[in-house]
Amino acid sequence: MNMDSILCDELLQEIFRRLPPPSAAAVSLVCKRWLHLLRSSTTSLSVCLIEPPFIPLFSSFLSFHPFLSTVSVTITPTVDSSDQLLNSVASSCPNLRHLRFLNGPVSTLSLFSLSVSCPNLVSLAVTLFRPLSFLWVPPFGCLKELSIYPAGNSGEFDYGDFYGSCELNLESLLLTGIKSGDKGVGFLWRNCKKVTTLKLISCEEVGDQGSFLGFLQCLEGLQELELRTCRTIADGVLLKLAENCDMLNSLLVYDGGSKEGLFHFLTQSKCGNLQNLDLRLPLDLDNNHLTAAAENLGSLRSLRLQSCCLVTGEGLKILGNAMADGLEELALINCDVVERESGLLTTLGQDLKRLRKLDLSFNDMLLDKELISMLVSCNSLNELKVRGCKKLTNLSMVSLTKCCKKLQSVDVMYCCGIEAHGVELFVLNSPKLRLLQVEENKVSDVARTWASNKFIEVVP
Repeated sequence: MNMDSILCDELLQEIFRRLPPPSAAAVSLVCKRWLHLLRSSTTSLSVCLIEPPFIPLFSSFLSFHPFLSTVSVTITPTVDSSDQLLNSVASSCPNLRHLRFLNGPVSTLSLFSLSVSCPNLVSLAVTLFRPLSFLWVPPFGCLKELSIYPAGNSGEFDYGDFYGSCELNLESLLLTGIKSGDKGVGFLWRNCKKVTTLKLISCEEVGDQGSFLGFLQCLEGLQELELRTCRTIADGVLLKLAENCDMLNSLLVYDGGSKEGLFHFLTQSKCGNLQNLDLRLPLDLDNNHLTAAAENLGSLRSLRLQSCCLVTGEGLKILGNAMADGLEELALINCDVVERESGLLTTLGQDLKRLRKLDLSFNDMLLDKELISMLVSCNSLNELKVRGCKKLTNLSMVSLTKCCKKLQSVDVMYCCGIEAHGVELFVLNSPKLRLLQVEENKVSDVARTWASNKFIEVVP
């Protein structure tokens, strides 16, 4: 009897849902039935095109996937027919809940149309013309996550503050490239009273002068804030954050914040529940900041530092000692203090025995003996990243098998000194391993077979 005739449609669809994405192409070629069932079981689709599609054909392609709930559309280069493409997605995918559409600025009219066609949309990422208008947001009653990328100028009338009040259900908001003349942003600040996650990227201001009071109100309920390359506003935001927000539990600052601004936040902040602190490229960060964090951030569970050239071992030791009972994640990425001060990792390992995640990526001169001296004490690690640590060798892989039996995820990409033999030994002797990131040419046939049998994902 033909196996295909035994398996019912529902069982095949469930199998297809569990297959990795690369398997879809092979499945679709088996027979027409499998192709139909694959399409009807597909709920997520990412489309990347190198030139604008013929709209009717694009609509027809989408219609073959009737149960899509997540769609991402990317076209390079940016096209002028963004409204038509968005209307095509809206009309073909009525069950959409997540949409990422960043092919070019879309008009307010097309977004109104999207709100009618896809009323259950939960998250939306879209590019808008200036002047920014958000009259189209209230009709999206289910929208929880909104990401806005301004580009170009439509020449339309600037409605600015000619907005009424309308409380929005947004919980997460991402804004990029906001300038002082963007009056429309004030509408979001005044009406996003439920926002708990705010991400600002390359923003010169938070809108016009009238938007500032609304922005302060928005800060009060924040639980997570990211400031990426917002140099002109970082200090001001940190100042107001320290004064107005006591619910924050996660803060990321990338390339922004002066020495004084960061120190004021760390010493004066009311964020007693701050658990995650991520500082990337803070050129002025020094031991005084680490000491302030050690004294005032007792709830910290995760600390990530990247490219901190003024920090020394003394500051890190003070921090490690103060947070010995709570810190579960530590990242020292491209921090030359790791290579410069011998014995630092040994001390940190002895203090931070509760560490679950450790990231020492891109410390080019990190040696085996320094890493191993830390791993001996970190028996609870389940995630380790040493990507780009070129001096590490197979000795580190041997040590991992002996000291870190709970490891589930390991990244050893671009570690020139680690060879296929070391990778094979690690794979064969790591009972909890589920994810290994390493170059494909370092994975032997034996290691690949073992990984397949033990459901270990090997990612090049």
